[in-house]
Amino acid sequence: MTTLVRSAATLTRDALAVLQPGFTGTDAPDWLLRRLGEGLTSVGLFGRNVHTPEQLAALSARLRAETDGILIAIDEEGGDVTRLEVRGGSSFPGNLALGAVDDTGLTHAVARELGRRLADCGITLNWAPSADVNSNPGNPVIGVRSFGSDPHLVARHTAAYVQGMQSAGVAACTKHFPGHGDTAVDSHHDLPRIDAARDTLYARELVPFKAAVVAGTKAVMSAHILVPALDGDLPATLSPAALHGLLRAPVAAGGLGFDGLIVTDAVEMRAIAATYGIERGSVLAIAAGADAICVGGGLADEATVLRLRDALVRAVRSGALPEERLADAAARVRALSRWTRERGGRGVAGGTPRDPEVGLRAARRALRTTVSGGPYEPLRTPAYVAAFTPVANIAVGDETPWGVAAELARLLPGTDTGGYSAARAAETGTPEMVSNVLHEAGDRRIVAVVRDVHRHPWMAEALTALVAARPDTVVVEMGVPQAPPTGALHIATHGAARVCGRAAAEVITGG
Repeated sequence: MTTLVRSAATLTRDALAVLQPGFTGTDAPDWLLRRLGEGLTSVGLFGRNVHTPEQLAALSARLRAETDGILIAIDEEGGDVTRLEVRGGSSFPGNLALGAVDDTGLTHAVARELGRRLADCGITLNWAPSADVNSNPGNPVIGVRSFGSDPHLVARHTAAYVQGMQSAGVAACTKHFPGHGDTAVDSHHDLPRIDAARDTLYARELVPFKAAVVAGTKAVMSAHILVPALDGDLPATLSPAALHGLLRAPVAAGGLGFDGLIVTDAVEMRAIAATYGIERGSVLAIAAGADAICVGGGLADEATVLRLRDALVRAVRSGALPEERLADAAARVRALSRWTRERGGRGVAGGTPRDPEVGLRAARRALRTTVSGGPYEPLRTPAYVAAFTPVANIAVGDETPWGVAAELARLLPGTDTGGYSAARAAETGTPEMVSNVLHEAGDRRIVAVVRDVHRHPWMAEALTALVAARPDTVVVEMGVPQAPPTGALHIATHGAARVCGRAAAEVITGG
């Protein structure tokens, strides 16, 4: 009887150990603290949990007081996807900007400084970097989150980012394996499919992940994408062929030889939840070779944690999930916890001084400007900013401000801004919307701010009409600069982080 009770307790602790749940609020709820005492080993933080760095550090300390070995994870890519600075915009440019500069030393320095800030707040695992090769410029979810479309460029910057982040004592989690860049569907909404041949995958998608493994990434995040060349039935997150047969398999056998922690992307995303349900999806993921289940971007309560815990326990007891597989997964979580505990508290990474301005320097270097119609005269008087705003993808969210209006208003007091959307274009028609821009601007210079104009016909149509009416318009593209430059001055920032907006505003004003 004693053995059975002990075995049941161990099984429950292992089931809790493989979960990485979120929660609501800026303080740790009582239910979470209780479950930490019962074996929960990880938590995931999101923008809703962050108010200030001081508050976040206090929250992390409270969690750590409950169990010193806790993994505190966050989705902090820098650039467009920021949680530390969700309400103000990031102090660091994102991957595409770093790829545009193509200085791996700079990428390492940016990741190291970002890692230091995370470590200061008590974060031990960062669900970054994105190692996706953005081979499909129409991709609705990756875009500027990728270092670029060249697999080898993406590989060298992924490796630099991993090493920079981990030099600060924060484990990197390279994502989204086996590569989310050649998709036209956002896995938050549906199940994307990549029909590339296996040879193409090895020559393109897998190159950065190989580099990340060689660089020592402590974790890899799986993608909810169907890749028939690997598995014709199951998405990568649930596929033994993708996780065990490719990511874990030895290099000599054609695998990547990864021996660290495999984390799933959030199981409540519709690519998994709508087809398999989160309980069955979690069981299948662990059985396939995943070690940790990310959940809580949308589902963030005790009931969800208990549902998944109980589903894993039932699966072991029914034989659907080998007990040894669950035990191995839990052991890998605890091993990463030990690594972060040993690396934590070391202060300045590698003995190098802090560099709080590295993000702004990187953003400035990432700018690409095109001047047409004669020399550009910097703005010296207030401008009118027309922000053409697409619907934000879920990974970025709609809380984080973007654009150049705030920085231009700081440099040129009296600058105003107006927001223009697809819904407005559909309601009024493009001519009337552009007419409104011209009316609001009056005799002020217009600065048109766009994001991925190549993916949004309504935006492209409006921009073309606006530049035709006012050829002196300044255009700032803060997404992937795929469309041809237009306007008297065209600035490609390669991302919409706050520092990217500041760098563009400096050029516009000659500052």
